Amino acid sequence: MAQQAITAMFFFLTFFGMIFGIAYFRNRENMAMIERGMNPRSIKVAPKPFISLKYGLLLCGVGLGLFLAFLLNEYMTNHGAPNREYPQIYFSLIALFGGLGLILSYRIEKKEWLDKKTEY
Repeated sequence: MAQQAITAMFFFLTFFGMIFGIAYFRNRENMAMIERGMNPRSIKVAPKPFISLKYGLLLCGVGLGLFLAFLLNEYMTNHGAPNREYPQIYFSLIALFGGLGLILSYRIEKKEWLDKKTEY
């Protein structure tokens, strides 16, 4: 019972400290901008037109990696050593195909950027 109370108090204090820290540093950043003569509310966030492409290709790569890992695991379990699973296949193929999805996204973004640059 005492352990649960200590754990709950720890999480409460950590959450409070995180909220306080975010507010404190945001206020300091705004004050530094005001001291330099900038208006903190006039900062425009640049649009990110390819963010959905990046996440889409990343998730497609992860899904393809999971599917291929499942097929390899089933093949190796049925034709290789019986009663043995290979979890490392899942991690490696998720990372591999997720990375390939991000590389593909980068190549598409770079091609689009170079095409726009040559138009001007």
